[in-house]
Amino acid sequence: MNFLVTGGAGFIGSHVCERLLRDGHRVCALDDLNAFYDPLIKERNLAEVRAAGGTFEFIKGDLTDRAVVDACFATAHFDQVIHLAARAGVRPSLEEPALYQRVNVEGTVNILEAARLAGVKKITMASSSSVYGVNSKVPFTESDPIFQAISPYAASKLACEALGHVYHHIYGMDVAMLRFFTVYGPRQRPDLAIHKFARLILAGQPIPFYGDGSTRRDYTYVEDIVDGIMACTQKELGYQIFNLGESQTIPLSRLVNLLEQALGRKAVL
Repeated sequence: MNFLVTGGAGFIGSHVCERLLRDGHRVCALDDLNAFYDPLIKERNLAEVRAAGGTFEFIKGDLTDRAVVDACFATAHFDQVIHLAARAGVRPSLEEPALYQRVNVEGTVNILEAARLAGVKKITMASSSSVYGVNSKVPFTESDPIFQAISPYAASKLACEALGHVYHHIYGMDVAMLRFFTVYGPRQRPDLAIHKFARLILAGQPIPFYGDGSTRRDYTYVEDIVDGIMACTQKELGYQIFNLGESQTIPLSRLVNLLEQALGRKAVL
């Protein structure tokens, strides 16, 4: 099949492109290589994707530019779209809320509309566990109410989920919304905790440690996330939301301890 992967130069996207190529599919990746973190990291990701072999094309472009998106869809007939591109991160979204709405919501509308016009019937989209907001019920389930978002990033992902349902309901598109839970692994973004902490520990620099270390997160290995994405591409789902998480939470203090063991150095908190 012929896949379009938005955000294909990023952490999760590059792994998805690599898996698709190894499974014998043709892949086009759309990414703007923005400066949220060093674009050279994404260039290295792309080099690793190309090394997987197969038919791969990269298009540098901005989701918010409808002409760019339309031109991308004009390059080939895509059988499916895997939409991973977004401005990510809760904390940065507090500083630039309008940017997050523009890229994540308007950009998603552009992808959905271009897919509709091109006759693409199946799209798999990244959402986030952050949509659960102040939900006190654990573990989270897909049927939980999600109307208490607490960041612009979470609000933008809620809007994307609603848009996915609209395009399923009106146009019959097959849409899977995947709520990711703290993904880690090779090529992880440098702003995320495991990458950031490891880098600082190796440099002998202090790491930011909030509270007493008892806060817990559900860390999910990137290859497990890719498995979930691939599963969604292989069957018709109508409109479905899936949590993609490891399913057991790890305290911050335990995470730091594991990094200390792996690196053979003591963290400065």
